[in-house]
Amino acid sequence: MVQLRAETLLECQDISLSFGGVKALRNISLAVREHELFSIIGPNGAGKTSLLNCISGRYHPQQGNIRFNGEDITHYAPNKRCQAGIGRTFQNLALYDHMSVLDNIMVGRHHLLKNNFFTGSFYWFTGAQREELDHRKQVEEIIDFLEIPHIRKETAGTLSYGLRKRVELARAVALKPSLLLLDEPMAGMNHEEKEDMARYIIELNEEWGITIIMIEHDMGVVMDISSRVAVLDFGNKIKEGFPQEVMVDRRVKEAYLGEDASDDSAKAQENTVVQ
Repeated sequence: MVQLRAETLLECQDISLSFGGVKALRNISLAVREHELFSIIGPNGAGKTSLLNCISGRYHPQQGNIRFNGEDITHYAPNKRCQAGIGRTFQNLALYDHMSVLDNIMVGRHHLLKNNFFTGSFYWFTGAQREELDHRKQVEEIIDFLEIPHIRKETAGTLSYGLRKRVELARAVALKPSLLLLDEPMAGMNHEEKEDMARYIIELNEEWGITIIMIEHDMGVVMDISSRVAVLDFGNKIKEGFPQEVMVDRRVKEAYLGEDASDDSAKAQENTVVQ
């Protein structure tokens, strides 16, 4: 059982998820505090994306509950979770390839629009024009922050992979989330692109005040930028804590490297005998 603290933003209690006879998650509990950069790591198939899908509303767990800002959102639809302040990016890019970068990011503002189809018809008289200009201004700030003004009018589908990942991050930030879920934001990137993405994520967390939950396989990045880390393996949470203490844990080593504590002991004894 996770102890709820005053500053807790998201709390997952005993989350279990199954697909037929396959148990993707088993009684997962964790609490993420406001302004944390919380990483979830584990081998392929550990259940990391399934957990993010439960938080974002794409999946609904068979057991357990999820609270966000003190409110039970376990059965909320994904769009209602967006309205509550949860944004996300996907492991596989989900951009509108035929649309411009600017229009892709503007889509992220849709739930913040006050004018509807009917009032928007009277564009000049109902404040719809002012509202659009305000949203455009905020989108341009995000574009400048992510250093992509030179591609703002480009068609998203024509961009390089690294730039498309940046555009997807921009669209998620345009939702104006208090919690941002990032599913492998640096996957497939070269070293320079990873450094840039890590810098953006840190600034979103520290300067923009956005709480972040991130799935990432690059352990160097996880160790460098995470506040705390949770480790999943075969749908179980095997460790949670500060990065330094997590990475030296025996079960984490076994999950990642196949190392066995008994092997370590045998090696130590062997070295002693040799000496």
